[in-house]
Amino acid sequence: MSKATGPLYDVHFRRRREGRTDYAKRISLLKSRKPRLVVRKTLRGVICQVTRFNENGDQCLVTVHSKTLQKLGFKPKRNTPTAYLTGLLAGVKAREKGVKEIVLDVGLHPATKGSIVFACLKGALDAGLQSDYGEEKMPSEDRIAGKHLNAEGFEQAKEKIIAKRSE
Repeated sequence: MSKATGPLYDVHFRRRREGRTDYAKRISLLKSRKPRLVVRKTLRGVICQVTRFNENGDQCLVTVHSKTLQKLGFKPKRNTPTAYLTGLLAGVKAREKGVKEIVLDVGLHPATKGSIVFACLKGALDAGLQSDYGEEKMPSEDRIAGKHLNAEGFEQAKEKIIAKRSE
């Protein structure tokens, strides 16, 4: 009889064990060699980042949190208009850094039709970035504008962000 030398299974990466990273999805996004539009929902808002792969770790080109919309006169929450404006602002800043094409990275969030992550993508697309996407997943224009919420200050904030793009 031979002596047992260890467990009969492989221990997965820590982030996979914790359920924080889907490595199969991540490698498929990295194979595109395009910058990623990373959208994350938190309990207090929406975070939108444009990142590029680097061997030493991802390089973050642009980071926008929905709290920055307060400076533009829009009271942010965690809803569709806030996500759209956050994506629009991130798209404008990414264009300033020379990014032209992106791929959406939703992480572990479900890709539900009309969700906040697709509102953020719609904002980035309206800022001038290009991406392959399905139009049927995007939220309606009424939801983006916040007509179902009576969102005050949406149009003014959108105009200020677009004015930054033209500068």
